[in-house]
Amino acid sequence: MARVVVLGGGFGGMAAAVRLAKLGHRVTLCERRTRLGGALHALEQDGFRWDAGPALTTLPAVIRDLFRKSGRPLEREVELVALTPARRHRFEDGTVLDLPAGSRANQIAAMSRVMGPRQARSWAELIDAQAPVWDVMRRRWLENPFDGTRLDRATERAVGARRSLATAAKRSSSDDRLRQLVVWHAQMGGSRPEETPSFALTEHYLERTFGVWSVDGGMSVLTDALTRRLSERKVEVRLASEVVGVLTPEGRVGDVVLADRSRLAADVVVSAIDPRTLFGRLVAHPSTRQVLARMDRSPTALPPEVTHLGLAGEVPVLPVETVLHGDPLVVVRTNGTAPHGQAAWTILRRARRAGAAAGDILDVLGSRGLDLRAHVVTRIDRSASQIVDETAGSPYGLAWSGTNTLYARAGTASPVEGLFCVGAAAHPGAGLPFVGLGAALAAQLIGPAERVRG
Repeated sequence: MARVVVLGGGFGGMAAAVRLAKLGHRVTLCERRTRLGGALHALEQDGFRWDAGPALTTLPAVIRDLFRKSGRPLEREVELVALTPARRHRFEDGTVLDLPAGSRANQIAAMSRVMGPRQARSWAELIDAQAPVWDVMRRRWLENPFDGTRLDRATERAVGARRSLATAAKRSSSDDRLRQLVVWHAQMGGSRPEETPSFALTEHYLERTFGVWSVDGGMSVLTDALTRRLSERKVEVRLASEVVGVLTPEGRVGDVVLADRSRLAADVVVSAIDPRTLFGRLVAHPSTRQVLARMDRSPTALPPEVTHLGLAGEVPVLPVETVLHGDPLVVVRTNGTAPHGQAAWTILRRARRAGAAAGDILDVLGSRGLDLRAHVVTRIDRSASQIVDETAGSPYGLAWSGTNTLYARAGTASPVEGLFCVGAAAHPGAGLPFVGLGAALAAQLIGPAERVRG
């Protein structure tokens, strides 16, 4: 049995902790805040409740695997809900497209009605082409710990690693609406399409193949379920416990030092905090300079501006998610919890050019034909810097800066023996499915208790 200390109580830290506890390790989780969940938590005000972080997810199998490998199956804890349609897209020319997920035929039918059969075929062929790309990336990259080894050139060519998402969009169609559909995920995620590799198109393939999902009651319900799982697996959870150092005697992890100068003995440390904080401030070891130098190749992807609205009166009926294309790019989510007869919406705004984000978000929505000003009874505004401060790092991980960003993220196993990394800025990347995969990879490397001797 190893003494495992997990740094950070976000989704990645909780996922790693319950997996390792189920494998027989003695696990302590340290979280600097007074709550668990990281970005995966809820905000409440005046009777309204909103997801503060992700509201939707793809690849539900990752979450199901997490619960199955740590105890009771997911279905006994929370209810996953498939969204139909996945989202609405409203373009600047007034076109409205309700795009289904989980079905190629349904996507073609929906796009044919709105954009015509030619554009529907172009979209279907573009997404069809991502099936072999996803298969290669899944087998060669996502399901394997990153150890610093790059993909070989043949594999990079096979997945279009040297072609940008912007180029793929231009080649996909002459219809600007279709081009905007191709790149919006990257833009809202804080990356420029010109710097994003074309294999990011696999996100559209995943949605079409596996669907888009939410959780009944909000995604933050997952935090509640994982908190119960931590207790069931007898993980010692230390809230308001900031880690200020990880000692590395003889090149391997030793004690974990807390802000009150107390120490936790550790045979294994799993870091679910920002790797730049870990290697820049907490670990004093020469090898950490290599990790930081790698990460400097890609900037942090800052979150969009977020406004949570409590609404009263007769508000428009919208799907769970609506994308308002244009500059700024705006996403409207309507699945918050509200008092009877009212509504809780979350608005995300991302500007592509300087000045596009100027003005109040309610004025921006009004200019897009969605005037909510008379309906607002409460609101919470959160800037990108506030969100980063709340989560001690961006939940969006690293912005794409070409294919090198694949290799800029912190590896699952660090250069320090016994120190592992998970989370948005670690391999294999940001988003619940990929952070969940990263936690599974760390548990795989560490292995069961009988393999690791304290």
